Amino acid sequence: MSDLKEIIAANLTRLRQEVGLTQLQLADMLNYSDKAVSKWERGESIPDLRVLIQLAEIYHITLDDIVREQPEKVVKPKLNLAKRRLLISLLSAGLVWVVATGVFMILYYISAVKDYAYLTYVIAPFISAVVLLVFACIWGRRITMTLAASAVIWTIALIVHAFLSVFAKGVPIWPFYVVAAGVQVLVIGWFVLRKLYKPTRTNNKVK
Repeated sequence: MSDLKEIIAANLTRLRQEVGLTQLQLADMLNYSDKAVSKWERGESIPDLRVLIQLAEIYHITLDDIVREQPEKVVKPKLNLAKRRLLISLLSAGLVWVVATGVFMILYYISAVKDYAYLTYVIAPFISAVVLLVFACIWGRRITMTLAASAVIWTIALIVHAFLSVFAKGVPIWPFYVVAAGVQVLVIGWFVLRKLYKPTRTNNKVK
């Protein structure tokens, strides 16, 4: 068992370093703590089978490449999962703009609302931000969740600004930015607290 721990520890350390990930970045991708990753790489414990399979998917390798020695031909990992998730998120957000363009074209040819058709592109950033936030929540990345939540806050402020400028001229706009700034501080505080008080998970056990 000790030999298996050492083999897995050596392979996990090498694979992570070759793709340029820190222990904290890998921990975020696995929804574990960096302390758990550190224990795996020091050979103090072995990830459970579910985590090993997830690691194989992340590096785009086989499970054997993690649990067996690599004496001659060392497998070269590819950071596959993170790139695929990023591509899916960006394509989904981009699709919002395709739909927004279609809505804009429809509204542009309706004389009653033609002058306001451009507001479609004011709303589109908010919807894109919501889409990115949904994917960030599904995949559990704290940094991307914080950034996406911040984008939602400020795109709402942008929408309020644009609509007040068009339909309620003379109404002060700056208070809405003050509110947005306050909510932004709360969001950052929330994610910082989650990071500080996140339980340490090791081999599916919460300590």
